[in-house]
Amino acid sequence: MNPTTHFLAGWLIANVDHLERRDRGLVTLAAVIPDADGLGILFDVASKDRSAGMVFYRQYHHIIAHNVFFGLLLAAAAYLISRKKWLSTFLVLVSFYIHLLGDLLSGRGPDGTIWTISYLFPVLTDVQLSWSGQWELNAWPNVLITAATMLLTLYLAWRRGFSPVSIFSISADRAVVATLRNRFTSRYDIE
Repeated sequence: MNPTTHFLAGWLIANVDHLERRDRGLVTLAAVIPDADGLGILFDVASKDRSAGMVFYRQYHHIIAHNVFFGLLLAAAAYLISRKKWLSTFLVLVSFYIHLLGDLLSGRGPDGTIWTISYLFPVLTDVQLSWSGQWELNAWPNVLITAATMLLTLYLAWRRGFSPVSIFSISADRAVVATLRNRFTSRYDIE
């Protein structure tokens, strides 16, 4: 899945309870931060040797931050800095594993390559998780999932009065929510 879909899925998971802003941010971040191991693509793009292809991206993506130990590291960090310690830690793990599940379902490359996940890295580097039915990143299920998470996110922002923008800026979030509420006003009260 693309990082936007991971982010929105994490935001939806963060909204299963009335978490404070910090905890919502941690849960949301846990759904997208595993893709930090794909930042090697920046080195590949900046490389002068175009014939080498995407060396860093292929070598590290789905490996360094897509394993059980990275998930446990995220959980430990969440426990240390969250307000609702146990709930937030649990939701961080749910977000992390939803990310892995999304990648297993929909990580096929445009060339038909099935992306694997090195779940036990660095302990057992030869153990790879994959699914032969993996669909491509631009396949209709991904588009549908992204659209659904986007619509649910907009609905929650309209209904609850805060959006994922609140993670970064409270004032910008107020503008987003005000715009949504002005555009989609109904005769029913907003709680």
